[in-house]
Amino acid sequence: MKILVTGAAGYIGSILVPQLLKLGHEVMAVDSFMYNQTSLLDCCHDKNLMVVRGDARDREMIQGLMNKADAVYPLACLTGAPLCAKDPLAAQTTNFDAIKMILDLRSKSQPIIFPTTNSGYGVGEKGKYCTEETPLRPISLYGKLKVEIEKMLLDSENTLTLRFATVFGTSPRMRLDLLVNDFTYRAVYDRFLVLFEAHFKRNYLHVRDAASAFIHALDNFDRMKGQPYNVGLSNANLSKLELCQEIKKHVPNFYFAEASIGEDVDKRDYIVSNEKIERTGFKTENGLSDGIAELIKGFQIIKRNQFANI
Repeated sequence: MKILVTGAAGYIGSILVPQLLKLGHEVMAVDSFMYNQTSLLDCCHDKNLMVVRGDARDREMIQGLMNKADAVYPLACLTGAPLCAKDPLAAQTTNFDAIKMILDLRSKSQPIIFPTTNSGYGVGEKGKYCTEETPLRPISLYGKLKVEIEKMLLDSENTLTLRFATVFGTSPRMRLDLLVNDFTYRAVYDRFLVLFEAHFKRNYLHVRDAASAFIHALDNFDRMKGQPYNVGLSNANLSKLELCQEIKKHVPNFYFAEASIGEDVDKRDYIVSNEKIERTGFKTENGLSDGIAELIKGFQIIKRNQFANI
């Protein structure tokens, strides 16, 4: 199968593309390489890989590639609330307009598997799991754009969406601004962390399981299409305090405390059910503890200054 992946050299894409190639797929990998990343170099020997340095908003380029594609993974995105708030126009054109363009250009038979976010749930109800039927109440521009384009996609034919939990773990295009990655980095290098609203909860997912979810969705597309799916670790609906406690098991001299005053600008607070995608046969393979251990090892290699979406 020939697959178009936009944002192919990003945090998830640089894990997904090698997996697709290993399975024998042809991959047309589009990326602007805006962070000067080199994350697809190790795949360039593969004759089934085409690398296109370009902007996912380029209509003519995308049209030409879509004419050859059997399926589309539109990963290109300004990811995260801070980045979208910093450049709302680029967020609108990349996270919404470019996806709508793909939807307008594609043939109705082309599957589109789109990554959205369970941050669309915003602030959940205490003790109540968010399912795919839970009302979406995004609290950031990033979340709002994801929710809007998801609705448009699901109103069309041959689409499905994956509502990813907060992703963590090492990747060739590393990000240190994600919560688990950030907290683990601080534990390793700063040894302390002050938590604001430490009781706020969210769900987590290893980046390799995020990539595997894309492949699972393609393999099971006919029975999964037309619906959204939460994707996360069902045993990892944790508060920030509980996350720090998990990290401390690996970094014993990590000190953390909750601030008595002040608040977190990120108001997301929810727990999530991943039962729907699990019923399709999808299983995560990378736990939170193993991911933290992996990150600690990786932090012997990298430093913060070049690995964040800011």
